[in-house]
Amino acid sequence: MAKLTHLCTGIGGALLLCPLLAFAQGDANDAQEIDTVTIIGKRADAADIPGSAHVIDSEELAEFGQSDVLRVLRSVPGVYVQEEDGFGLRPNIGIRGSGLDRSGRIALLEDGVLIAPAPYAASSAYYFPTQRRMSAIEVLKGPAAVTVGPRTTGGAMNMISTPIPKEMSANADLRLGSHELLDAHVNVGNRGDRFSWLLETVQAQSAGFKTIDGPVGGDTGFNIKDYIAKLQVDSDPASRVYQSLRIKLGHTNQISDETYLGLTDADFAANPYHRYAASANDIFQSRHRQYQATYVIDTAKNWRGEMTVYHNDFARNWYKTQSVNGVSLNDVLIDPATYASEYGYLTGATSADDAIQIRANNREYFSKGVQAKIEWELGFGETDISLNTGLRLHADKEDRFQHQDGYRMADGLLVLTTAAAGGSQTNRVSTAKVTSLYVDSQIRTRAWIFTPGIRFEDIALTRYDYATTDPTRAQGPTRVRSNSTQVLIPGAGALYRLNDEWRLLAGVHKGFNPPAPGSSAHEESSINLEAGVRYSSDALSFEAIYFRNDYGNLVGTVTDSTGGGGQIGDQFDGGEVLVSGLELSADYAIEAGAFKFPIGMNYTWTNAAEFRNAFDSGFEPWGQVEVGDALPYIPEHQLRVTAGIKHERFRTTLAANVVGRMRTKAGQGAYDPRETIESHVVWDMIATWRFTEHLSTYLKIDNLLNETYIAARRPAGVRPGLPRTAYIGLTYQL
Repeated sequence: MAKLTHLCTGIGGALLLCPLLAFAQGDANDAQEIDTVTIIGKRADAADIPGSAHVIDSEELAEFGQSDVLRVLRSVPGVYVQEEDGFGLRPNIGIRGSGLDRSGRIALLEDGVLIAPAPYAASSAYYFPTQRRMSAIEVLKGPAAVTVGPRTTGGAMNMISTPIPKEMSANADLRLGSHELLDAHVNVGNRGDRFSWLLETVQAQSAGFKTIDGPVGGDTGFNIKDYIAKLQVDSDPASRVYQSLRIKLGHTNQISDETYLGLTDADFAANPYHRYAASANDIFQSRHRQYQATYVIDTAKNWRGEMTVYHNDFARNWYKTQSVNGVSLNDVLIDPATYASEYGYLTGATSADDAIQIRANNREYFSKGVQAKIEWELGFGETDISLNTGLRLHADKEDRFQHQDGYRMADGLLVLTTAAAGGSQTNRVSTAKVTSLYVDSQIRTRAWIFTPGIRFEDIALTRYDYATTDPTRAQGPTRVRSNSTQVLIPGAGALYRLNDEWRLLAGVHKGFNPPAPGSSAHEESSINLEAGVRYSSDALSFEAIYFRNDYGNLVGTVTDSTGGGGQIGDQFDGGEVLVSGLELSADYAIEAGAFKFPIGMNYTWTNAAEFRNAFDSGFEPWGQVEVGDALPYIPEHQLRVTAGIKHERFRTTLAANVVGRMRTKAGQGAYDPRETIESHVVWDMIATWRFTEHLSTYLKIDNLLNETYIAARRPAGVRPGLPRTAYIGLTYQL
């Protein structure tokens, strides 16, 4: 059964596969020790993947102890991130030019299960798993994403939660920090012959790093309470057939005092860390619950299977300033001279009744389904073949029931003047029903590895619009719009082992993003290519990959977080677009006695990210597009360099994150300062000291040199990045 060790590295992912392989390689106890779901397997396996895939393992996550997933992902080339609140609570992540807005254009998974609020009907990630409880992160950028689906244009990101430990253990990480930060991450668990369990919680809060203008002020931070329980029941270790039932339950509450209202350039220059008085009531509240049950069977012969039933529900209400005097916030902040009265009201000047409109963006979501896979092992002489087939039956829904209240600004204080009825602003439901299948194989013959695969998606989407005067929906929908798509998504990768250290690789696959419910836009499609070289030895690893995403049609979706510019949910066809570039990564370790000096680098050069056709769009980040216009929020250059000192008792690591200049609206030629984010460098550091085998402490500083920089110009106005933030922590491991 030695050939099974290769299966976790297949470019098609062998999704939900690695937990089963552990048993095939050893005895039943091995299988009992694996309860998390991985796509790649482990960091070392990435060397034999015929495509671009990265594992940020538990050791690398612990190196900086980040609670912000955006800072974690700086270590992966080809990934673009846009900060918004400074804490990474609602991340904007894109892969190879896929688009960043709310991470809605990549496939997001936790333990192999789609985790966006409504992955098909409304994929914007207003819920994102708490980074502190993740043990590893896998990022797939090439044909590997085909088996994950449905969004294969950029790729996929699988977050791997804390596994049940191999024996009774408890871990606690407690930290205090700037901006009144209190953060505790605690888990305890045990593994037995037949019954295993894990309990885990993250409790985090901060007062925030901004101040609100006006006599009342208020916090601008967050409060998170996250709970996870895992239970596992295994068959008798002496049984010939291994069976396992695994239950995962989660509950997360979040309150964050966050707004979409940014600053003018002049106000940012004067004080980047303040907010206007009109944002004093803005608050985001959410609740997320997840339920999963997985059954595993392995006969230790040439087949094994796994089935997961899942249900996620998510409710959120973001009460936030929407407009002033009927003018969008973005228009006011771009041209405060023209809109002097409106700007005055935002900053505290007394206004008429209802001049300031605050919207309750109240939405509920669910996603549920069952996914199953069966895997076969075949051998023909010197050729080993693993065949992996999977099925997903899925349904999800987004329910928008929003209202908009009117306020008067009175000398810096907001006074409610009109309380609107629920559903009076938006009253609609979007649904998706999906059947997806995939067949993936890995063929290993001598020095070659081939990974052909294909995915089929059958997606039925419906949008029900209800009258805003019918909050009970008793009158039925005023309009029903349905659309559907059926698509085949093929992909293939190849790797050739020149010797034990050097490998050549290449891959091609179809990029796909489904349209929104009721959309008249076409599906997004592209042909994605990659080719590269990889070197791996004990001390040095290096990878260089060229990628090219050639869009037949790029789709833009109007959301509040993109700056609006149309009816929320409207989609626009962007036509032909080319994104291409080069990804470089390298790690090297120097050893000198008891000391180790690790050095790391990753660099992304995006030499092209441009429209290949001209059109006039109602999508605000695009506007009137000419041939050659650059896509927004994609810098040409991204670089991260790390260096450290490691010893048995202490460790120090320093990282420099460089982000090049980028446009915030499609364009070319000279950069308009009002539509540009200038390049910036942010340094992070951490120093850890071990007192005993079980007890250690650390000092961590994000933005060490206190760089003041613009992180984003959307959705409305300029937003700052996180200022210098220090943490002191204590960790205990039993």
